[in-house]
Amino acid sequence: MESQRSATSLADMPGGGEPDAYREMPRNTDAEQALLGAILVDNEAYDKVSTFLEPDHFHIPVHGRIYNAARILILRGQIATPITLKAFFDNDEGLADIGGSDYLHRLSSSAVSIINAEDYGRTIYDLGLRRDLIRLGEDMVNIAFDPEVEDTAASQIERSEQRLYELAETGQHEGGFKPFNVSLTEAVKNAEAAYKRDGRLSGVATGLIDLDNLLGGLHRSDLIILAGRPSMGKTALATNIAFHAAKSFREEEDENGQRKVVDGAVVGFFSLEMSAEQLASRILSEQAEISSDKMRKGEVPSEQFLRLSAAAQTLHTLPIFIDDTPALTVSALRTRARRLKRQNNLGLIIVDYLQLLQGSNKSRSDGRVQEVSEITRGLKTLAKELDVPVLALSQLSRQVENRDDKRPQLADLRESGSIEQDADIVMFIYREEYYLEKSKPKDTHDKYIDEISRWEERMDKCRNLADVIIAKQRHGPVGTVNLIFRGEFTRFSDADLHHTTYNDR
Repeated sequence: MESQRSATSLADMPGGGEPDAYREMPRNTDAEQALLGAILVDNEAYDKVSTFLEPDHFHIPVHGRIYNAARILILRGQIATPITLKAFFDNDEGLADIGGSDYLHRLSSSAVSIINAEDYGRTIYDLGLRRDLIRLGEDMVNIAFDPEVEDTAASQIERSEQRLYELAETGQHEGGFKPFNVSLTEAVKNAEAAYKRDGRLSGVATGLIDLDNLLGGLHRSDLIILAGRPSMGKTALATNIAFHAAKSFREEEDENGQRKVVDGAVVGFFSLEMSAEQLASRILSEQAEISSDKMRKGEVPSEQFLRLSAAAQTLHTLPIFIDDTPALTVSALRTRARRLKRQNNLGLIIVDYLQLLQGSNKSRSDGRVQEVSEITRGLKTLAKELDVPVLALSQLSRQVENRDDKRPQLADLRESGSIEQDADIVMFIYREEYYLEKSKPKDTHDKYIDEISRWEERMDKCRNLADVIIAKQRHGPVGTVNLIFRGEFTRFSDADLHHTTYNDR
């Protein structure tokens, strides 16, 4: 086989043994024969391996074809035996080379107990993965030696990482039906974990009491959209949530000695608009309660530097990872998130913001609506695949500005209805103060005094207030949460007077 010859040449690099030594692909012919014999003697052996074993996992090609033919008959409700399979292989040259239909009978005599079938299947499966890993390595080397003109080293690494992750995850999430009692046990465990956790939340806490009460935290596998017009505070709220999740992060060992997250989350923050340094400055400003504008201009008084230093020391240990690569594709984001999941047990993904992501070349050529649809589907798929919440920020269309009532609605989501469709939760940030500031009466003449007084009275009522509007929630009620927003510190906090509005559906 060509792949075997390539593997040999790679293995014979300096330090890999004798120059002429031959390395065979990993295989276990006896295990393949024993498993196939077990299936042909007792078709129930197939059920032991059907969820993870594929014909491609067999090293001997004809063994893969025998397994596939047996599978076809069994799934039809027929019996797979040497006699019923004979018709499939009357003209199979591969089988003729090793004894023809008599070989099927010899397989039956090699049968193992059905009890051992899964162990043999796992052996075949593992060796198949090893061969795939060797082929992946060959492809990496060959492409690196002879790349396409536009194929950069970075893009080669990205594709290789994605293939390696997919290979590592093969068989880990096998899909298919789960017995209800298994799903029920998992649900009870989640409820128990929520009961024991501070705040009694089943998801990752945002750190905002009223918001957590309405959402129950940010739930695993959910796509959460946080939308708003520019300057509403989307990034500020996202950094607040990231800080609280990372600060609360805590692991402990379970009864099997495995590390298990009991609170908070490791945060992966994809910042497509701001640099990592700007994002870190925002979080530092929020925690030190020092104006981000003064920090940027170097106007921090000397007496506040101690507070700044203390906050920096606290933030230094937080498990927050920032990727500020601009114009990131959704496939590249997925690859990097997978890597962070494997290396650091990623527990929360934040994307700032959705419209700055790019889809595939095909979706781009089909138009922006199709591209955004691909992006939102990709983010939802990523949330389910990694079993973490994905919080994606989104811009709203300009039509909000043309209405008297500027409170955002689902119809205002920009560029694609797929955002609303794919999201499990859609939240809007609305600050009336922002719009009132822009409508301040300019004339101070006596006849405008009453108008200015009314404007000042309205400003006093909404100063530093923000509403987070839960417009869609797949798992619970919708409603509005009132928060305090301190713009100079880019900080959200709970309102002094809690009056969250719930709208049960």
